[in-house]
Amino acid sequence: MSNIFKTGLLLAVLTAMLVLAGGAIGGQRGMVMAFFFALVMNFFSYWFSHKIVLAMYGAKPVDEARAPELYAMVRRLAQRADIPVPKIYIIPSDAPNAFATGRNPEHAAVAVTEGIMRILDEEELEGVLAHELSHVKNRDVLISTIAATLAGAITYLAHMAQWGAIFGGRSHDDEEGGSNPIVMMVFAILAPLAAMLVQFAVSRAREFQADATGARLAGRPWPLAKALEKLEVAAHMQPMNANPATAHLFIVNPLTGRSLMRLFSTHPSTEERIARLRSMRLS
Repeated sequence: MSNIFKTGLLLAVLTAMLVLAGGAIGGQRGMVMAFFFALVMNFFSYWFSHKIVLAMYGAKPVDEARAPELYAMVRRLAQRADIPVPKIYIIPSDAPNAFATGRNPEHAAVAVTEGIMRILDEEELEGVLAHELSHVKNRDVLISTIAATLAGAITYLAHMAQWGAIFGGRSHDDEEGGSNPIVMMVFAILAPLAAMLVQFAVSRAREFQADATGARLAGRPWPLAKALEKLEVAAHMQPMNANPATAHLFIVNPLTGRSLMRLFSTHPSTEERIARLRSMRLS
């Protein structure tokens, strides 16, 4: 199953969950209210989150004069990807990592830590940057926002179900009577968990896609594979002091050094990513 098809399927699952949840708990009116609420929240996230996350990690903008080699590498890859050159930032952190953000290719930014620039050689760093520019080219921020909107709406409906179960609420559009309080409570517990798992699966699918696109962009897959090997080891030795809400942005999970279940990870296993890259054959 291709990563693009898998992403579309997962988004369809989230949409179906939203429709079913809205009909079961609040009827059509409840579904529309939940979706509108989540849409408003994620609209602001989509437009302003890149500024927030860059400020959160103290990222400093650099130009060609201050970081000529880094700038030249990003510019070369952006030209190959046929996208505008994104703004470039350096994060003052020894933990090696990188991320891309921005609502579209015209308003994108790429940030790398000081640590990643120290431990990777030029080809490996190019592989990482190609991966990040692939996120920009593939508009993964938009896809993540759509997934977050749907998951947020489902969670909102689950909260409605929880209060409905407690206070004996009734479905707005159900002429025959209110929903079973036990069913509503079970839904309130399981629906947010299911939505979160699907949302994380979307994130993992986009990481695989960015690896593949990045390898083609760089012209060879092995530098990114080698970079991921180094970053995985470094993440265990020196986990980044990162906000879990932003973990999905980074090329490797900055929380890897902590005890996290793979199922609840925003990233696929690094071993599987490396294996896929090593098996790639570029024409």
